[in-house]
Formats: sequence, C-alpha cells, structure tokens
Amino acid sequence: MSRDTENLIASLSTGLKPVRSQLPVDLIALLWLASSAAFVMAITHLFGPLRPNALTQLATEPRFLLETVLGGVAISYTAVVAFRSAVPGAASKRSMLLAVSLIALWLANYGIGLAHPALEPSMLGKRDHCVFETLMFAVPPACMAFLLTRRLYPLKPVYSALLFSLVAGMLPALYMQLACMYAPLHIIQMHIIPGLLVMLAGGATAWLINWVKRRRSQS
Repeated sequence: MSRDTENLIASLSTGLKPVRSQLPVDLIALLWLASSAAFVMAITHLFGPLRPNALTQLATEPRFLLETVLGGVAISYTAVVAFRSAVPGAASKRSMLLAVSLIALWLANYGIGLAHPALEPSMLGKRDHCVFETLMFAVPPACMAFLLTRRLYPLKPVYSALLFSLVAGMLPALYMQLACMYAPLHIIQMHIIPGLLVMLAGGATAWLINWVKRRRSQS
C-alpha cells in the first residue's frame, strides 16, 4: 500500500465516532403509532368528553364495534407500511395495496351507513368544532412522522408522506367516532374529509421539499 493511500485512509478515519444502530423500522412505526394515538386521545379529552353512551354502544352494538376495530386495524397496518416504505425494499407493492384496501374497506362502512347506519344517527355528543379539531390533532403526529422518516432513506418520499399523513389524519377521525355525534354524513364531512385533507397536505409538503432539494442540487 502506498504512503499516499495510507495518508488518505488516516485522514478519512480521523475523528470518526461510533454510530448507534437504527431501531427496527417496525418498532419505530409502532412507537410512533402508540405515542400519536395517546396524544390524540389525550388532547381530544382536553377539548371535551366522549359521547355519553359511546362505550356502552361499543359493548352492545356488534356492527359499531366491528366498524371501530376495523378502523383501528387499518390505521395500524398502514402506519407500519408507511414507515417501511421509507426503507428501500422493506415495503412490497402488495403490502401497500393491502393497506390502502383496508382503509378503503373501513371508510366504505360510512358510505353504507348513509342508508344502513351502524347506530341510530343522533346529535348526542356533537362537538361544535370537530372539523377543526380533527385537522389540528393530526398535525403533530404528521410532523413527527416527517422527522422520523428523514432519518431513514425514503426513495419515494411523497408516497411515504401520503401514507403516514393518511394515518395521522385518520387517527382523530376514528376517535371522533366515540368523542363526537354518530351520523354517517356528519362523520364523512366533518371527520373523514378533514383527515384526507391532512394526507393531501402531507404529500404536497413532501413534494415541495423534494422539489426544492432538486433545484438546489442543480444550481
């Protein structure tokens, strides 16, 4: 080995520090999901109580319980897939398709509910500002996901942002099923659509950041 090569290796290795290994991506996703769900529940209670009969309805109305559980499963699985998509080769097209299909299956319940609701529609528990609460409560989880996935290596950052922003938007939308009035049309307009807007905003933000990076690299 030549002295120039030895000097180059020595200069490159000077000052290097050991780097802690990254947590498994599934664990990162579950920790984010758990902390985000806890945040959404806590801040929802801070702004107002649950619908008075919500927990009783969960225990006595099988379809309402199934609807709620399906939402939880769809959101949880999509959260894992979202973070996997930020690691090259960790998320397959099949898993991403399944995640979107589960979300669509859950949301389809409210479309069916327009004609055959799981519960008798009622104004009981109505929150005057639930649409704004759904939007506000989704922002911190979405921002945290942006920071966490930047430490990974998303090859398609817009797709990843769309998925985890979808989860961030759907978390308060799902909990509003217990915290706000139950009426399918109200749920679609005031809970689901705001959650989907969070997804679009997250995807647009990721696209803009990626566009700015490309422009800077070209200049």
